[in-house]
Amino acid sequence: MTTNLFRGKTLKLTAKREGDTDIIASWDEDPEYLRNVDTDIAVPRPVEHFEGEGDPGSNSFYFRLRTIEDDRLIGFIVIHSIEWNNRTGTLAMGIGNAGDRGKGYGSEALQLILRYAFHELNLRRVGLDVIEYNERGIRAYEKAGFKVEGRVRQAVHRDGKHYDRIIMGILQSEWEESRI
Repeated sequence: MTTNLFRGKTLKLTAKREGDTDIIASWDEDPEYLRNVDTDIAVPRPVEHFEGEGDPGSNSFYFRLRTIEDDRLIGFIVIHSIEWNNRTGTLAMGIGNAGDRGKGYGSEALQLILRYAFHELNLRRVGLDVIEYNERGIRAYEKAGFKVEGRVRQAVHRDGKHYDRIIMGILQSEWEESRI
């Protein structure tokens, strides 16, 4: 029996749909979301900014995260900057509404995208970076099997303080072992 690559217990990975850009643009009004998802200056972006996001590219695979129960858009997840010759890619993820965070959606999304990255894309390593104050994200990444590989010291400046960017990665073999 073939496993559905795009469905978990409560979430599914989908392509972008009409109306998604308005929802995603509204997430930019939440400073916690903006400050956890990116190291750029936190600023709301216009809907047009998101228009091309998720278009298939040879070096990125971008998915929307939707609940199975009510088909509600709750976030995004992407494997990008793929180096096919090295079989590596970089992961980014965001859960949009504060009310959807802390419910296990991130952990489930990570399992779905890692299965896709290792079984469908045939990658050997997936990496990411996360700002050190994003403790919830770090816990989800560690739970999925990511290991801390290093730090970019004082790389993010927020509210008069400097924070490290933590570099994390997981190998296909580590992910497979964690599933046993």
